Amino acid sequence: MSVIVTDAGFGPDGFNAGFAAPGEQSDGQGVDLPNDADVVAVFDTIKDAPLIRIPFPSSADGRGFTIAARLRDLGYRGKLRAQGHVIAEQYRKARGVGFDEVEIDDALAARQPAPQWSPVQTLRYQSKFRRSA
Repeated sequence: MSVIVTDAGFGPDGFNAGFAAPGEQSDGQGVDLPNDADVVAVFDTIKDAPLIRIPFPSSADGRGFTIAARLRDLGYRGKLRAQGHVIAEQYRKARGVGFDEVEIDDALAARQPAPQWSPVQTLRYQSKFRRSA
């Protein structure tokens, strides 16, 4: 199972139309866009998809952040979802580059409960130092 993380907290996956590869999706289906995709080359085939899901095979692999920012720069207005090994500390970054939500597995959700994913929570450490400077 998986958990969808949004600014409202944890929730179930409400997207039931399924996912397909770029250019293979039918109306209403989401797109599974590889994190090494040439976004410009496939943009015309995915620009109308209601949801694009980008994998994060490792929390150290930031290519998905670049893809999301590029999609938003090109004008994509649908929902963007990061999927996989995104950790709570990366949630603010994910939201900042254009992701609307993050899909994590149940094990990660148990290790990092919903309060750790709050955008406000991720600001605490740095804002503490800004006040004292």
